Amino acid sequence: MQISRLIGIYIVAINMFSCNPAEVDFGDEKPDQNRFTKVTLVEKLDEPMELEVLDDGKVIIIERKGKIKMYDPDSGETSQIGFIPVYPESEDGLLGLAKDPGFNENQWIYLYYSPAGPDSINRLSRFTLKNNLLNQDSEKIMLEIPVFRGCCHSGGSIEFDSQGNLYLSLGDDTSPFESDSYNPIDERPGRAEAFDAQRSSANSNDLRGGIIRIKPTPEGGYTIPEGNLFPVGTKNSRPEIYVKGNRNPFRISLDPKNGFLYWGEVGPDAGRDSLQRGPKGYDEVNQARKAGFFGWPYFIADNKPYWYYDFETQKSIYEYKADSVFNNSPNNTGVKHFPDAQPAFIYYPYSESIEFPLVGEGGRNAMAGPVFYHDLFEKSEVKFPKYYHGKLFIYDWMRNWIFLVTMDADQNFQSMEQFMPSTKFDKPMDMQFGADGALYVLEYGTYWNAQNDDSGLYRIEFSAGNRKPIAHIKADKTQGAAPLEVRFSGEESYDFDEGDTLIYAWSFDGSEEIQSTDINPVFEFDKPGNYKTILTVRDRKGKETISTLDIEVGNEPPTIRFELEGNKSFYWGKSQLDYHVEVNDLEDGSLESGTIPEQNVLVTLDYLQEGFDRIESTSGHQQTISSPYVVGQNLTLTNGCNACHAPEKGSVGPSYLEVARFYRQNKAAEALLIKKVETGGSGVWGERLMPSHSHIESAEISEMVRYILSLGESNETSPSSRFPVSGKFTLDKHMDENINGTYILTATYEDMGALGSLPILRREQLVLRHPLVPAANANRFEGAAKANHSGSRLVKFTEDGSYLVFENIDLTGIDQLEFSLDPAGVRGKLEIRTGGVNGSLLGETKLLSIADKPADVKGKWFDYSVKLQPSAATEDLYIVFKAESDVSIWNSFLLNTVYFGKQ
Repeated sequence: MQISRLIGIYIVAINMFSCNPAEVDFGDEKPDQNRFTKVTLVEKLDEPMELEVLDDGKVIIIERKGKIKMYDPDSGETSQIGFIPVYPESEDGLLGLAKDPGFNENQWIYLYYSPAGPDSINRLSRFTLKNNLLNQDSEKIMLEIPVFRGCCHSGGSIEFDSQGNLYLSLGDDTSPFESDSYNPIDERPGRAEAFDAQRSSANSNDLRGGIIRIKPTPEGGYTIPEGNLFPVGTKNSRPEIYVKGNRNPFRISLDPKNGFLYWGEVGPDAGRDSLQRGPKGYDEVNQARKAGFFGWPYFIADNKPYWYYDFETQKSIYEYKADSVFNNSPNNTGVKHFPDAQPAFIYYPYSESIEFPLVGEGGRNAMAGPVFYHDLFEKSEVKFPKYYHGKLFIYDWMRNWIFLVTMDADQNFQSMEQFMPSTKFDKPMDMQFGADGALYVLEYGTYWNAQNDDSGLYRIEFSAGNRKPIAHIKADKTQGAAPLEVRFSGEESYDFDEGDTLIYAWSFDGSEEIQSTDINPVFEFDKPGNYKTILTVRDRKGKETISTLDIEVGNEPPTIRFELEGNKSFYWGKSQLDYHVEVNDLEDGSLESGTIPEQNVLVTLDYLQEGFDRIESTSGHQQTISSPYVVGQNLTLTNGCNACHAPEKGSVGPSYLEVARFYRQNKAAEALLIKKVETGGSGVWGERLMPSHSHIESAEISEMVRYILSLGESNETSPSSRFPVSGKFTLDKHMDENINGTYILTATYEDMGALGSLPILRREQLVLRHPLVPAANANRFEGAAKANHSGSRLVKFTEDGSYLVFENIDLTGIDQLEFSLDPAGVRGKLEIRTGGVNGSLLGETKLLSIADKPADVKGKWFDYSVKLQPSAATEDLYIVFKAESDVSIWNSFLLNTVYFGKQ
């Protein structure tokens, strides 16, 4: 029986005994973010660039390598409807898409692309769809723009205003690689083609480095609307230009009511201000109320000025002035005097922004989304409420956030707030409101210049009354040999509306057929292959969502286990680590039998001075990653490095493996790479510039570099970093009493694959930390708050029964806990339990108050020891506070550190 039919039967039955509450009118009130649902429509796109939502709910998507796709909401299917042969190198390819304002009648779409072939041009063309397929022969070439192929900043975003004018953004087509990440204004002979942005962004006779505005005609040409920057007939100018002074206006939008133009400007990479060159790099969100000049390459942000720099003499001559803009470059073919430079609407650097601190810090790639007006959409179950009326959506591709910008009555910046902060976005690339008033978001995924599994098209829906349930799949395994029995669970699915009865429908092979209606089904996959499990969850009102999970059948993952003498959580003093690694694989055999060679198992020991709380501990042994340098690897992820690099495949920059192999024999590699990451630069891997990362702490850069270099290690080249599968280590690197020091013993093995399935890599880690642990480093807290006080990171127990939890603690040999505490104005005690707040009691303090503080203790804290019941188990350890007096956030029992004492 099909999923929709069976669930429908359940719905009818339930609704016979229920009534539907009235929909809620939120008015101007801000709704909770749990009233929004991010619904997956399409997954695993190949470099998606722009989208267009049609009035019937279909969505057109373009991919950079030339494919045009259409999502059909009725079938849920995505099909390829056309292909444009393109030049897909550097930042070129199929870049821009827009539907004609009269699309419902004429079926016209506009594409901006880099045509394949020897000609260095980019092209704006109109095409006709016929039966939802692109008619290749219908192309009307509207505009061709000469470009320099082989570098950067192509722009390419297309939008229409309410008057039927087409806007197209164009980058400066200028290399930033030889201007020290400041403004590229190299006027030397032979440098004009790629190194002087004055030839494009500040040239009235060149369309690049600007946003053009034209009025398409039915014949396939265009006219010039009134009000552009250079009136028709102006000598040495192009009348198509609406704004100039742009570096890379990558995503643009138009206010549908007042016609204001917004765009995200991707800025240069300098990490710090220079007294004789100019400001550090900023990204911008700009607002143009009319035609104008927006500064580049002379100004950035709020008109922070660059210097005129003579690249021949390497001297700075003078500082530019925003109210007196002249382009005297010999490469300028347009007017010399420009209108006054306009400041950016919003701007922020790599480091924390003083003016706009909410945007955070790190990599930058600003983009402008739509302005929402509630009254432009008919009544819909999913359209956004009135609170968002008149607000601008902006987003950042690198930082993975979306912000709402509120403006005053004069459309000046008033405030900003993050939209759906608890929702994950993977490189948002384009967004648009559909006719239904829902927000459609296109996401590029993790790696630049790659087909990403985490790319996709999503619809963000609002629910004023009954909200869609949230579907969530869990499985006890996702890989294994056939036959593979998998225990699934839908228990983490939920509904925000109390009283809703959820209905579960499972398909284990991606088909429409229901194979189970249990909440926790068990299914056996009897043949090798890749299977998509689909869970559909529907509430009693008929609203539903789905969740999917891929199951790979054919290859059993290897298992890795450490045999170890002593405690597996802590070390004490100068001690000995005696270990043995066991590796077993169903298809490959085992280490013990010799069918898995010892050299195929990578064993390493790391010591991290700033250790434990910097380690990503979730799902450690399940992660299919190749480096034991876990902190460095995690930092490459959190700092956005994987947008330009990947472990094994080059992207904008080289792969980490290429870097490791290149520097394998260089003893100074670590110091060289740390400096390179801090300062930026190019040369080793061609002309692509790596920006300065001076905003990242040096210690973090060092960890990332160590991880990258570790990928080139082998027995022959770095014997000191690799250890046998059995051995002994002396743990003495912490002997300077560094309580933050952490030892990480890691074993990694990748199997040989089986039955056509790819190899599976597994990693197991043993993490040993100092037994003196800050209470604030606990894994979970309930009724207890972390706080900074008098130089300490402490925990405040704020209510009776509040607690903290240290997860997965090996209690072998631990016979006491020593607390550094301060009862302050509270009387109470601490209980040590396992198995929960009411679990087995291992020990407890007496009732303590400030009167128990020893007289000879001068400082705030005093120590109190508790003997523990012996245990050899690995448990979650609960420290529970029991109050005997009033306690609150202002009057709390304080805990500073916990020492795990050994017998």
